[in-house]
Amino acid sequence: VRLVESGGGMVQPGGSLRLSCAASGFTFSTYDMSYDMSWVRQAPGKGPEWVSSINTGDGTTYYKDSVKGRFTISRDNAKNTLYLQMNSLNVEDTALYYCARGDIEYDYWGQGTQVTVSS
Repeated sequence: VRLVESGGGMVQPGGSLRLSCAASGFTFSTYDMSYDMSWVRQAPGKGPEWVSSINTGDGTTYYKDSVKGRFTISRDNAKNTLYLQMNSLNVEDTALYYCARGDIEYDYWGQGTQVTVSS
């Protein structure tokens, strides 16, 4: 299993970024099983913080309260790729963003992509 994130960068407050996570070694959703996939972030000096999850089968989504209305998680099952569209970014969103397989407990993580929000 391999998860590879991309799309991070530096943006000004109010800006947008779209993160991607290309997954290999397993299939997001098959006829008899669908994985939950999540985005988890870690700010400097803090522990990991769950941001959002999606069931890759039925597309049900979940969000941390502070990102609701600003972030949108999605997936493309044909490409086995997870996305996180982030709008109206603020400095508190600065962190290393990881995609992970699972919704509460995670068995695989990517290497992370850095998001920095600064004026």
